[in-house]
Amino acid sequence: MSDNYLTVIPTDPYWQPGRDAAERASAALSRILPDDARRGLEAKWHDSVEVVWCGVNLKRILCPRCGAECDPGWWAEAVSQRCDEGFAALVVTVPCCEAETSLNDLVYDWPMGFARFRIEVLYPNRSWLADEELATLADALGHPLRQILIHI
Repeated sequence: MSDNYLTVIPTDPYWQPGRDAAERASAALSRILPDDARRGLEAKWHDSVEVVWCGVNLKRILCPRCGAECDPGWWAEAVSQRCDEGFAALVVTVPCCEAETSLNDLVYDWPMGFARFRIEVLYPNRSWLADEELATLADALGHPLRQILIHI
């Protein structure tokens, strides 16, 4: 059986909200979910940065500077190295054009990212949040957000 999640994370991988802000954002998300999806909503804090992977939805990873496709093996090695260091830094040099960038800033075809905080909904029974909905959540949280649809 597969699982689906609608997940929102701060655009800054190291940023975490206070409990009140997280509760406001969770309540705002709850209001825009179908009734049967609200029971799967949860805010999660992590001690260190984690990969928020989109699962089988990932098609390709692109360089934000030149647009070249990044080799999945290169990406996996870069993530593994940063993980071994506790994700203290996400900086990488992409092999295509040798630009310095962040793993978080690579262009993921299905969005994904890195975060110490997330709000996720298991079985959201809906697709992407509209721009206005995402802006409402970001206002409630007090920080810009990125959304990820996870299918595992």
